[in-house]
Amino acid sequence: MRVDKTTLYDLSVFHGEDEYALFSKIDHTHTSEGRTTLYNLFSTPLNNLDEIQQTQEILSLYQNKINNWPTRITNGTLLIIEKFLDDNTDTIPKRPDFLRALIFKWLHPSHYAMIFFSMKQLFEFINGFQEIMVFFDKQTLPNKLSTLINQSNSILANRKLDKLKSCASFTSLDKSSILEYGNLFHEELASDLRKLITIYGQLDAWYAMAYANGFWSLSFPKFKEQDEPEINARGLRHLMLDEPVAYDLIMDKNANFIFLTGANMAGKSTLIKAVGLSVYLAHLGMGVPAKSMQLTLFEGILTNINVEDNLVKGESYFFNEVKRIKETILKITNGKRWLVLIDEIFKGTNIQDAMKCSLAVIKGLIKMENGLFILSTHLYEIGEDLKQLPSISFKYFETKLIDNELFFSYQLKDGVSEDRIGYLILQKEGVTSLLEKIGEQKDPNNS
Repeated sequence: MRVDKTTLYDLSVFHGEDEYALFSKIDHTHTSEGRTTLYNLFSTPLNNLDEIQQTQEILSLYQNKINNWPTRITNGTLLIIEKFLDDNTDTIPKRPDFLRALIFKWLHPSHYAMIFFSMKQLFEFINGFQEIMVFFDKQTLPNKLSTLINQSNSILANRKLDKLKSCASFTSLDKSSILEYGNLFHEELASDLRKLITIYGQLDAWYAMAYANGFWSLSFPKFKEQDEPEINARGLRHLMLDEPVAYDLIMDKNANFIFLTGANMAGKSTLIKAVGLSVYLAHLGMGVPAKSMQLTLFEGILTNINVEDNLVKGESYFFNEVKRIKETILKITNGKRWLVLIDEIFKGTNIQDAMKCSLAVIKGLIKMENGLFILSTHLYEIGEDLKQLPSISFKYFETKLIDNELFFSYQLKDGVSEDRIGYLILQKEGVTSLLEKIGEQKDPNNS
């Protein structure tokens, strides 16, 4: 699925502050290799239904016995092995017997200590991989996972590793065996070791995704194979919120455009991002934050949420909004299914201009039957001009003033908002009274 940097930023898939990033919510990897692999997976959502379903099957397999996942391989283990493979070990004896090993240790004490510690970590790595093979043993594996397990078993089946695998503990290896394995791993099996590390990174990334599915109570969505785009979600929530409110949402060819209204802080942006993040997670093969969800495969997600001025290029806020809309139109006219999310369109111009521009954009986009669109706005007035459009759906978030206190229900309702609470907030916060007092008290020195 296609996502650009703007969409990744708008949906907070990655974020400078981890607590606000989707990635940090999912990253339960044990190693930096796993974390790098997970990052790459998150950067390239899947666009193939078979791959998505295979990933769902893999994560389900993990989840069924997640507490039994072997943790013998640590980040430190991999770091030491990678450093060992990168180091120059030309001085290791090729066929070390007891005497040669003793001489080597005496002549190269620091080098021997490094090899000794590296082989201890390699012992943990090889035997840790053996435990992972047992974890997946006697199970029907999806092709993507089966390929990696077969590759791993082929490497581990090397007879030269038999002695290492049969040892009850690393301390049972003598000095000559340690040097022998040091030479073997650094020369003959170096590429196999790197392959195993790469495989472990993928397995670690899948573990993190599976663990997150359970930890965040995510449920696997079902994909529908049809030409028209569709999203049908029950109990959809925003994963990044501690106490989210759930929504029920249906978007299809009969209602492919949601015109979303409501006051600031009422929940418009939250809903938009909840939909975007859920579709994004679904295309990773993960579960989604919803009780249930059916959707079609999408070509991509495009957002227009956090538009900013570009002072370096001298581009205004409004100009960048226009550029983003143009980019969106050019991409979604390829006949593929797209999800387009627009929050508070055309804030960078006056209200009359904004209404005219918004009407033009909405009336144009809604004709693209291959797309699903959610657009939030404060321009309630244009709702009347849109009612004749056949596939538009009007939704709003209600705001009430109860005992002079603002109350947000965060419940999604049918219709167009009639809230006009900006001035009420200004009054409630005492801004109007402060403004009224300006000039009432004169400086006595100037009287």
